[in-house]
Amino acid sequence: MKKIKLDIVGLSYSQTQSGAYALVLGEVSGRRRLPIIIGSFEAQAIAIEIEKMTPSRPLTHDLFKSLGQAFNITVQEIIIYNLVDGIFYSKLICSDGKKTIEIDARTSDAIAVSVRFECPIYTYEFILSTAGIVIEGNDFVYLENISETPEEKTHATAAGTYTSLSEDELKTRLQQALAEEQYEKAAKIRDELNKRKSS
Repeated sequence: MKKIKLDIVGLSYSQTQSGAYALVLGEVSGRRRLPIIIGSFEAQAIAIEIEKMTPSRPLTHDLFKSLGQAFNITVQEIIIYNLVDGIFYSKLICSDGKKTIEIDARTSDAIAVSVRFECPIYTYEFILSTAGIVIEGNDFVYLENISETPEEKTHATAAGTYTSLSEDELKTRLQQALAEEQYEKAAKIRDELNKRKSS
């Protein structure tokens, strides 16, 4: 079967499932999108790597990468190979340079590993035609800050954000949040710093 390459084009709080996130993969040479509901831990693991944030201690997926590198194992690609009753099935294609092995994985974990190994993500036509959606124009091409639930957004608006702090205070708080593994808070502070840089 011909493989279709996908990229991560969206990650946001799920409007349909409480406590879950929507990961959206996009067809590289087309307009179809593949939305996948994932857990908050995996969403954070993906976002932290995409945003190049450094946690104070390695996350599970970082540990997997370190272990692979220690034994000269690379992840060559991720394949989302099946869809049964709304559940996506994926596998990691790993190699030590001599032999290639396929390892079964949850799709959310496979994607979190793929961003760390910078390897491509693929699926098959029957999965895209079954679960994919076609996007008109440039809609849905975003990477939203996933660290806030709707309740947290409301609370942040009511309590005020980090706008009143100096840049040095923000940097100090960012380091504290990372040291305490408070990645949601770190993401908010990082966003405020980025906003100031761009203005």
